[in-house]
Amino acid sequence: MALFDSDVDYVHSLNRLVMVFAVVMMSLIAASLAAKGDDNLMGASFIFGDSLVDAGNNNYLPTLSRANIPPNGIDFKASGGKPTGRYTNGRTIGDIVGEEMGVPQYAVPFLSPNATGKNILYGVNYASGGGGILNSTGRIFVNRIGMDVQVDFFNITRKQFDKLLGASRARDFIMRKSIFSITIGANDFLNNYLLPVLSFGARISQTPDGFIDDMITHLRDQLTRLYRLDARKFVVGNVGPLGCIPYQKTINQLNEDECVELPNKLARQYNARLKDLLIELGENLPGATFVYSNVYDLVLELITNAKQYGFTTASRACCGNGGRFAGIVPCGPTSTMCEDRDKHVFWDPYHPSEAANVLLAKQLLDGDTKYMYPVNLRQLRNL
Repeated sequence: MALFDSDVDYVHSLNRLVMVFAVVMMSLIAASLAAKGDDNLMGASFIFGDSLVDAGNNNYLPTLSRANIPPNGIDFKASGGKPTGRYTNGRTIGDIVGEEMGVPQYAVPFLSPNATGKNILYGVNYASGGGGILNSTGRIFVNRIGMDVQVDFFNITRKQFDKLLGASRARDFIMRKSIFSITIGANDFLNNYLLPVLSFGARISQTPDGFIDDMITHLRDQLTRLYRLDARKFVVGNVGPLGCIPYQKTINQLNEDECVELPNKLARQYNARLKDLLIELGENLPGATFVYSNVYDLVLELITNAKQYGFTTASRACCGNGGRFAGIVPCGPTSTMCEDRDKHVFWDPYHPSEAANVLLAKQLLDGDTKYMYPVNLRQLRNL
């Protein structure tokens, strides 16, 4: 009888062990599934900047800077060739980079009604045509979203991520898996410092060095604010060769192989300061990586050796009107448009064509330290 009781106790103990084991295994499986759920999210792409990467935010603003009119977007397959607010004939650099990184959808424009719920998990685009580092930039367009306000908008997104994923998981997702892309600064020169109508007083009182100091001070604050909101992986584009765009070449009546020196000189001055800033921030903000994207040399390479890359012209806008290089009137329904869009470096007086964007994006993704310092985008993602 005593032996029987012992057997019963043994069976009860065994049952308890089995139940404990089952609970432990279920917990491990649940944890594993949660981890796989995190892995299934590719990471978000948060895009800040100007019309080079605007994906439609200006559609929702009362502004003079808009691209939601044909023939813009004529080669954008996702919309069936209809304009979306992108300032090019097809995809922006941000679109192409996202595709190549395996992100299943384009970063949604922040001002779009669709920028809610799970739609934001793969990224949000805050860029705005006419926007700049300085709040005074782009006044000529009446409305635009400057970098300060773009960071304010990300703060709203950041809180949405906490609600979607939970505070701990959201913080980890943004810090480890998300890339912050900043393409801004050109308008601070083109539509501010170099625009006498609006900046005459500023140009009298500020030297180029003083103006660039102001830009760097503001950008330092903006990038630091993003860091405090858990951004850790940054790629920041410098300013391209502004003196080589069709608009500048047209209004200055240059030959095909010439560029305007003053805008290019200002861009080079700013770019040198930007690179120093990013090194400084990388040293002072623990855990952050700041990639300097050398857009200036990238675009200049395309312009200088256009024929080697399959282009027939790096001077004339495909879509535009006015002057030798169709560089005065922006692209719109009444513009003259070329047939061989993939043979033009420039889509309109200011912006690259999709064909040029594809080549630029390839270097951002896989380029060496001449163009992407200290790492390229694929390497940044894997850090």
